[in-house]
Amino acid sequence: MIDALLGLLLFQLLGEAASQALRLPVPGPVLGMVMLAGFLIWRGAVSKDLEQAADTLLRHLSLFFVPAAVGVMANGARIAREWLPLGASLVGSTLLTIGVTAAVFRGVDRLVRRP
Repeated sequence: MIDALLGLLLFQLLGEAASQALRLPVPGPVLGMVMLAGFLIWRGAVSKDLEQAADTLLRHLSLFFVPAAVGVMANGARIAREWLPLGASLVGSTLLTIGVTAAVFRGVDRLVRRP
């Protein structure tokens, strides 16, 4: 399992290095995940160790939200002071995301339906 975790971290490092070296606007871990997916597709299978490591990480996924929760608790007074712009940006960005998703879906649907 240690080898699988090392492999996951290696792909994250490769993604971070590619993101920094090529000055891409994509986060390194996302590039690393794409590289890992490509590697696994090329390989054709997922090893038992990697599957076990991924399952273990997913079982404890809630622990990754602890730093965000600590940040919210530490900045509670500021959030209380600036609730209106925060709320407006959350609602606005959610509506914008829904709208863009719907527009992209409709565009793809039109492209697929064309003979």
